[in-house]
Amino acid sequence: MKRSGSAVWQGDLKTGKGRISAQSGVLDDAQYGFNTRFEDGPGTNPEELIGAAHAGCFSMALSNIMDEDGVTPDEIATKATVTLDQQDGGFAITKVHLDVTAKVPGMSEDDFKAAAEKAKAGCPVSKLLKAEITMDARLG
Repeated sequence: MKRSGSAVWQGDLKTGKGRISAQSGVLDDAQYGFNTRFEDGPGTNPEELIGAAHAGCFSMALSNIMDEDGVTPDEIATKATVTLDQQDGGFAITKVHLDVTAKVPGMSEDDFKAAAEKAKAGCPVSKLLKAEITMDARLG
């Protein structure tokens, strides 16, 4: 399986503008730029897209692990907060924090936390990132 995303950038770093798209069309020519990445301008940025991808991937991985354990979640809500830090004269994504709340009838808190840890380690996006990945997981 292969999926693609694309971006077009015009201009210099600080005043230039870009457009980013996804193969599925769900993201089509969305605006991004310096102001959306380092300030609070309108549009998206690579870090929030990585956060959304990580949250989605983790939630699916956790659901799969629960399914293997014979449990079906009513809901898994995941927020991934991506930290971009300046280091070594450039920038790096240094951390991702997953904040997970799930409604899972019949699952103990201990079993839930074990499944969440397994999903955190096994999610393909987690495996891709070199950043430190931390997590708060709770049944709600």
